[in-house]
Amino acid sequence: MPDDPLQKFAKIYAPGTVVFREGEAGDEMYIIQRGKVRVSKDFSGKPHVIAVLDKGEFFGEMAIVSQLARTATVTAIDEVEALAFDRDGLLKMITRNPRIGLSIIDRLCRRLQAAHRKVQHLVQRDRSGLIALHLRHLFQELVQDTPSLPIAATLDDASLAFELPVEEVRKTVEGFATAGILAIDGDRITLRDAGRLEGLTGSGGASPPRRGA
Repeated sequence: MPDDPLQKFAKIYAPGTVVFREGEAGDEMYIIQRGKVRVSKDFSGKPHVIAVLDKGEFFGEMAIVSQLARTATVTAIDEVEALAFDRDGLLKMITRNPRIGLSIIDRLCRRLQAAHRKVQHLVQRDRSGLIALHLRHLFQELVQDTPSLPIAATLDDASLAFELPVEEVRKTVEGFATAGILAIDGDRITLRDAGRLEGLTGSGGASPPRRGA
């Protein structure tokens, strides 16, 4: 059986490995074959998770499309296998298989839509939407044998990320639990309804839950 010609582009990253850091120069983009990565960006000196990417997703494309410095830090969540392409390698691959180019364009459009939603939340100070986005990213990072989040660390993390009082974050999270989106059991938070949480981020028609009358 012939060898896979793409294997020469494969790279393996152990859990916790930083693939590249924000501000670094770069000349490769990556397509994930296995595992998940965390994409984070510094805001006011504090790291903030902006995406979690898994198999079939790509990252680092701006460095070879626009030759810009890295705009975010990417870290392996678990063991990651990715195909790394420089500009010439990507162009050759797209020439051989134009569908790959169309797939990249489609995913870029989706990312722009997601970025637009986040900007809308920031402009409108939609705190429920921001916290929902934050929780969605955290739940995406979980591995199968750890299905829940520690409540204290989660509240502190969101409080620092959005410069909100911890009690305000707590009330929002408890509102999600009252609405049946989350479950709070002691010191852990479990996701009960991923679709409704996604709706709160602005990608669906759900409205933020209200707590009390």
